[in-house]
Amino acid sequence: MRIRIVDAFTDRPFAGNPAGVLLLDADGFPADAWLQQVATEVHLSETAFAHPLPPGGDADWALRWFTPATEVDMCGHATLATAHVLQTTAAGRGTVRFAARCGILTATAGDDGTITLDFPTSPLTAVEIPPSLAGALGAEVLSVHDTGPHIGDLLVEVADEKTVRGLRPDHRALVDISDRGVIATAAADDPASGYDFVSRCFFPRVGIDEDPVTGSAHTALAPFWSARLGRTDLTGLQASARSGLVRTSLRGERTALTGSAVTVIEGDLLTAP
Repeated sequence: MRIRIVDAFTDRPFAGNPAGVLLLDADGFPADAWLQQVATEVHLSETAFAHPLPPGGDADWALRWFTPATEVDMCGHATLATAHVLQTTAAGRGTVRFAARCGILTATAGDDGTITLDFPTSPLTAVEIPPSLAGALGAEVLSVHDTGPHIGDLLVEVADEKTVRGLRPDHRALVDISDRGVIATAAADDPASGYDFVSRCFFPRVGIDEDPVTGSAHTALAPFWSARLGRTDLTGLQASARSGLVRTSLRGERTALTGSAVTVIEGDLLTAP
């Protein structure tokens, strides 16, 4: 079986967020234990597994995502990476539909080489600031929102872009803060910079201290910043060491996430299920 590593939400190698992608020939998934072992071996924030579905249904491929520690309900960058592999190998062209834990997702290739994902918008609910959050994050917290069941994060607003970039959180202390992790965000310091807001994402609870570029987090960041900035079309910069841009378009209960991807490694997985 061919296995690939794809850098997502970037147009150049060694930036964005790397994901493992394994396209399966079978009409079902192997045992969960085997999928988890592969993801643990690949040891990226997520590895995506997909197999084709019979024609005529609601989706073209079944899709699942695993971190090195567990399966997750929704993942943007590994979906973008999978769609990129399908487009570049001619296994899927145009618009591809995925059946996943969070419902039917689509990925549509643009003429400019980008791919646009159609994901459910994460509902935001303002909540009290957890007493231990500021200490764990290492910064004053302005507001906190719960992001709903699909991603299970806390969206945390801090003072400014400099604060986001300078965060040095206590990852152990963050483990018990939320179901999955913490999205720290602020408005861009300079609106002429090419992005409207910045973020960083910390998920030690699922084995990822900091995720380089998190597509799923932008299903919550899009409604949060659209409400504040008064625009439905925005660009977010995830300010990790690898960095990446996510263009967001808020469409009510759905959010479009647009980005590029680059395949950097391709090889054979020698251990079959």
